[in-house]
Amino acid sequence: MKGWLGISLGDVTGVGPEVTLKAIAAEAAADDTRYLLLGDEDLIRQSNASTGLNLPLKKFSSQGDSGKFFIANPQSVTLPEKLSAGAPEAAHAAVACLQDGGERCLRGELDALVTAPVNKESIIRAGYKFTGQTEFLSELAGTKRTAMMLLGTDERGRWLRVALATVHISIKSVPERLTPEKITLAIELAAQSCRDLGLARARIAVCGLNPHCGEGGEFGDEEITTITPTVQAMQKRGFDVTGPLSGDTVFHYALKGDFDAVVAMYHDQGLAPLKAVAFDSGINWTLGLPFIRTSPDHGTAYDIAGKGIANPGSMIAAIRLAKQLAGNKK
Repeated sequence: MKGWLGISLGDVTGVGPEVTLKAIAAEAAADDTRYLLLGDEDLIRQSNASTGLNLPLKKFSSQGDSGKFFIANPQSVTLPEKLSAGAPEAAHAAVACLQDGGERCLRGELDALVTAPVNKESIIRAGYKFTGQTEFLSELAGTKRTAMMLLGTDERGRWLRVALATVHISIKSVPERLTPEKITLAIELAAQSCRDLGLARARIAVCGLNPHCGEGGEFGDEEITTITPTVQAMQKRGFDVTGPLSGDTVFHYALKGDFDAVVAMYHDQGLAPLKAVAFDSGINWTLGLPFIRTSPDHGTAYDIAGKGIANPGSMIAAIRLAKQLAGNKK
């Protein structure tokens, strides 16, 4: 390990700067990790003062710098002091920081990248073709073999880990875009994630698409035509995978520990139960990238930005997972 963790500040008109500073303050004494904050220096320092944290922030010059908390601004311009929620300037900065963080990881300068929340709508309005940070980093890394995993613990410390076969697409397009290749990839990466986490096993449950898995084709046949054959093919390859299982029960059994990860067929099928049990500690982990990337599982929260009340729990969890994964790669 190089001992460096990068954090892109995301949309700075949201809670990204606040939860980032609160999180690194909470983690400061845990180990010798050095944090590189990618964003506007003036804004970060203002947030540092307004939160009352007063962390000893330094402008980054090289990895040989002494200290623990550093700032690097990938843009040559400074952001205006007052910005409206989702302002174009904030969107441009968010994309620049995300790209800079990914490039630093690809160059081997960082052990991992944690990304603060962005607002897709504001980035698109600013002129970018943008689906999400997961897709952006996948394209930057030159790979399409990635998947989104959301994970977190409930109040009893029980983990739920969910990989998605499809991500940011409309519900009506899921059946036609749900392919054996996408389900296969999600199973493969979910199993690899268990190994990366150092788990003793990698038992994967695969959701059905339709209610009650289609009741034998009575209302939907995707389980028969697509999901079951894919699961059976993966079993023949030696994967410990079960399914399709009904989406209204499988997460209960996963939370009990019967499964180590669940492959959901679409975004809300996986995220709704995850956020129900781990709303303040959920983590977004991009599987399949050539570097480690995690993120808090919440949005920009414009409504509470600047009020000093944002909960850093999800950001703390994302940082801890990134450090754990980096440590496991040693």
